[in-house]
Order: sequence, then structure tokens, then C-alpha cells
Amino acid sequence: MSNRFLKIHPADNVYVALTDLKAGETLTVDGGKPLTLVDDVPAKHKFTEAPLQPDDEVLMYGTLVGKAVQPIRQGGVIGTHNLKHKAAPYAGRTKAYSWAPPDVSAFKDKTFMGYHRADGQVGTANYWLIVPLVFCENRNVEVITEAFTTELGFGKPEAYKDYVHELVQAYRNGGTTRLETVPFLPAGAAADNRLFKNIDGVKFLTHQGGCGGTRQDSQTLCKLLAGYIHHPNVAGATVLSLGCQNAEITTLQERLKELDPKGSKPVFILDQQQSGTEQELLTQAIRQTFAALVQANNIERKPAPLSKLVVGLKCGGSDGFSGISANPAIGHTSDLLVTLGGSTILSEFPELCGVEQELINRCEEDAAGELFIKLMRTYSNAAEAVGSGFDMNPSPGNIKDGLITDAIKSAGAAKKGGTAPVADVLQYAEYIKKPGLNLLCTPGNDVESTTGTTGSGAQIILFTTGLGTPTGNPVSQVVKLSTNTKLADRMPDIIDFNTGSIISGEKTIDQVGEEILDFIIEVASGRVTAKSVALGQDDFIPWKRGVSL
Repeated sequence: MSNRFLKIHPADNVYVALTDLKAGETLTVDGGKPLTLVDDVPAKHKFTEAPLQPDDEVLMYGTLVGKAVQPIRQGGVIGTHNLKHKAAPYAGRTKAYSWAPPDVSAFKDKTFMGYHRADGQVGTANYWLIVPLVFCENRNVEVITEAFTTELGFGKPEAYKDYVHELVQAYRNGGTTRLETVPFLPAGAAADNRLFKNIDGVKFLTHQGGCGGTRQDSQTLCKLLAGYIHHPNVAGATVLSLGCQNAEITTLQERLKELDPKGSKPVFILDQQQSGTEQELLTQAIRQTFAALVQANNIERKPAPLSKLVVGLKCGGSDGFSGISANPAIGHTSDLLVTLGGSTILSEFPELCGVEQELINRCEEDAAGELFIKLMRTYSNAAEAVGSGFDMNPSPGNIKDGLITDAIKSAGAAKKGGTAPVADVLQYAEYIKKPGLNLLCTPGNDVESTTGTTGSGAQIILFTTGLGTPTGNPVSQVVKLSTNTKLADRMPDIIDFNTGSIISGEKTIDQVGEEILDFIIEVASGRVTAKSVALGQDDFIPWKRGVSL
């Protein structure tokens, strides 16, 4: 691979700049041909192989990603000023799909240390959940949060609180003139003061749903919360209900029974309108939860095969390198896991625009492909109905860093799913049923997507980013992978793994993909803590059935 520019697929008619290129430079491209740049091309952006006229198509990753809206000279940079979104049409299966699984001999005997649940699932962490069925109970959940966090030893050093204290003292002693001289002192590592050594935390899922919206949203919320309670990283849950909301207790119980007919996990449901006083509700909730934590603390990590892993595949704050480094790297990791009998979940349907036909052809069952078509078209139509189609998906940051159209963004985003056949297609809040690669309908929105992916059973989420994002989740461990070394160096507090060695040519996609799987094993075993977990980044936003991209 060239260290300065790259043609991703032989059929492409644009190149990706791997470093800043200057107008007037003459490059040697395919077969030794000279190509002179007519524009400056920033790293991550694309330049043309040949002149383009209006309506000429642009291909990347071997697929249609846009059309020219004005003449573009050979060696010219493409951008929103001269290129518009255009994606290939799709229908039912058009050809058979064959797959050559990767060599997994280096991993076939490896295990991770996990928490074995009675239903056969294995957790990579051991949490207890405090869940409100309706937003009216958020305050009571927060009261329990304050009561538990410090006393159980889950509190973290409060460096920013200490910083404000020092600013207050400086202001009192010298007014505003001394504020600039007050140093910020980062907190040291927190001592492990946990009362329960086998409990990784008590997690609190506050939200704004459960009533006042559509009944469909409340029903979906119950299904999502049931997925979180059933999740292998969860030992049990305490659920607070007001009593009169749309998200009814019986609906949650029905969804839980569908997932776990034997009711193998402790779940306490308290109704405030039946309890009477707030004090009675809270003391009962705290007492029952504390007693359950004593029992959950008896569970210890034991070896488990890699086939018990369910790994989410997500990107956010993407850049022009995402589709050629981090995304294909975790795509190879996904293929390795699938070959080992494990499961992966590829979400973000707005970011599969233009690659639908490939995914349809990869579906093992026609019914899955048909459901994928239905979900994609329904979602796309809903977006267009409010004047915000998939073509408006790239954010300003995406565009600035080379993702000019949604089809360019999607073609690179789909690389996260590797090359394995699609075992199943899941609707939002549907729990995973089959091993292998699963497609899950979620928005591209980072937190709505990770919230949904966790609710479908992912213990760990591989989250690639080119620009940086702190997104996390209360239950799954969100591992951040940078697409480039500059980001990893600039934001080391949020980046867990750097795939920039692919861009520099030091390592191959397959090599990095295998290293990522080794890293996952360490995280799953509790030997490495994901940065999002260490930062307490517990983001939880259920997707409402309005349009969210």
C-alpha cells in the first residue's frame, strides 16, 4: 500500500489521500501512469483518476457512492461543491454467496474469564441494574444512586469538584485576578474500596420515556429494558414503576418471560402508587437490592469459550480513514469470531445505504433479506417524509474529514461487518437469537445505536472513530478504536486501541484484526478496563419512533 495515497478497489475512479497532497504534484498511479493534482487534497479526502462530467458516477470500495454535479478535472478533489449522494438500487437476492472463513487456529483453544449465568449466557462484567419504567421515577433512581455509590465503594475521585473548590478559595483570597494561576490536578487512580469484590457496579438507566408518547414507544421501551435485564453482564435488576404509565409492569414481565421462561434472574419490581410514601418505596428498594447484591457477589469469573462472546460493531465521529483502517480491521475480527462460533451485531441502518444489495445477497435465509429490505425502505421513507433522507446523514465533521456523501460513509461503515454471511436481521430491541453476523436496525446516532446494540445482547462494543467521541454504555464495555495515530496521540484518555498502523503500512488489516480479538479477550476477562468504563461514560438513550439519523 502506498503511504501517500490509495485506490481501495480496482473498480474505483478516485484515490484516497493518506497524507496532505499539494496541487501541482505529479503522482505515479496504476501501472506507472503519471497523474498531476490540480487541487490541494487534504489527508482523508479523494481525488479523481480521470475527468468527470455532470452526472458521471463516482465509485469507491467498488460501489456507487455519488455523481458529479459539475465538471471535475483529472486530479481534482471531490467535495460537496461538485459531488452529490447517489446509491445503487437494491431488490431481492441477485446471486449466491460463498464465503471462505479465516484461519482461526491461533484462537481455537483460547478462552475468556466470564460470569456464567443460569440460562447459559456468559457475562464479561457483573452489574446490578436500577431501572425506572417511566421518567417520573428518575428522581427516585437518582436518590438510590447517591445512597449506593459511595457506601458500596463505587465512587470515583472528584478532581473537578476539587478544582472548583480551589477556584473558590482563590476568588475569596484575591478576586478574579488569581483564577488563571489555579492549577488543575488530575485525580489519581481510585482505590478499590468495593464492598462486593465480584460486583463491577450498580448501574442506573434513567430515561425520558414510558408515558406521554406513543404506545409503540412505551412497548419498545419495555422490550429494550427486558433485553438489558436479560443481558449476560447483568446479575439482576430493581425496577421502579409509578403505576399509571403506558410502559406497564405486565408488559415488561411478558417481555422478560419471552427471553427467560424460567425466570432465572432476580428482578424486583416496586410500584410507587401501591407502596404509598416515597420513603417506603425507597427503603424497600434499597433493602431488597442490597440483599441481592450479597448473593450476586458469590458469582466468580470462570473460563468460557469465545463462542459465548457477542460483540457489537459501531462507528462514530468517522473520518476518511474509517473505511480503510479501523472498520475493515474490526470486520476481520468479526469474521474470526463468527468462525469460532461467536456472534457479532452490525447496527446503524442509515449507514448501510448503497451496500444493501451486497448484504441481501449475504443473508443465509431469504426471509432475513426480505426483512432487511422492508426495514431499510420503511426507515428511509420515514426520513424523507420529514425532509431528512439518508443523504443528509453525514455530519459536518464527517464531511470536513472526507466523508462527502452518505454512500461514501456507508460503504466504509459496512466494512465493520467483515465478509461473513448474515445469519439474521433484527428489529430494534430484538434480542439476538442466532450465532454469526446479525444486522440490527438502529439509528446512526451514537448513543441510540449503542443503547440498542446492548439491548440486543452485546457484551462488548467495538466502536471505531476518526475524530474522537467519549460514548459509552452502562452495561456493555464500549472499546474505542482510532482510525489514525494522530487521534490516538491527541485523545489518549478515550482511545483504547490504535489502528493507524494500517494507514502507515506497518501492519495489515488481518494482523490488526487478530490483535483486536486478543484485546477483546483481555477486556472480557476483566484484565483490561475500557476507557469509557473508567470514565464512567454510562450513556443510555432509547430510540423513539420519530426519525433519528
